[in-house]
Amino acid sequence: MAPDDNIIKPLLSGSLKNIIGSEELIIEIARELIKDEIKRIIRQKLNENPELRKEFKDAIGMYFEAKVKEAYAGVKLAKSSAKLGLELIPEHLRAEMSKELQEELNKIIEKTL
Repeated sequence: MAPDDNIIKPLLSGSLKNIIGSEELIIEIARELIKDEIKRIIRQKLNENPELRKEFKDAIGMYFEAKVKEAYAGVKLAKSSAKLGLELIPEHLRAEMSKELQEELNKIIEKTL
C-alpha cells in the first residue's frame, strides 16, 4: 500500500459519509414539507366544511378520552396484579414485600406527576 493511500482513503470515506448524510437530510426535509402540505390541505378542507370540522374534532376528543381510559386501565391492571402477587407469596414475606412494593409505586407515581 502506498503512503498516499493512508491519506486519500480517510478523505474519500469522510466525503462519502457527508454525501450520504446530506441525502438523508434532504429526504427528511422533503418528508416534513409533504407533511406540512398535507396539514395545509386538511385545514383548508375542514375550514370549508364546519360540520365535518365539528365531527372531526369530536372524533379526536373521543380518541383522546379512549387513550386516557386505556392508560387508566393499565394502571388498574398493574395495581390488581401487584395485589394478586402479594396474595400468592407466603404470609411471613407479605408485609416486607408490600412495603417495598408500595415504596416503588410511590416513586413511579411521583415521577409521572
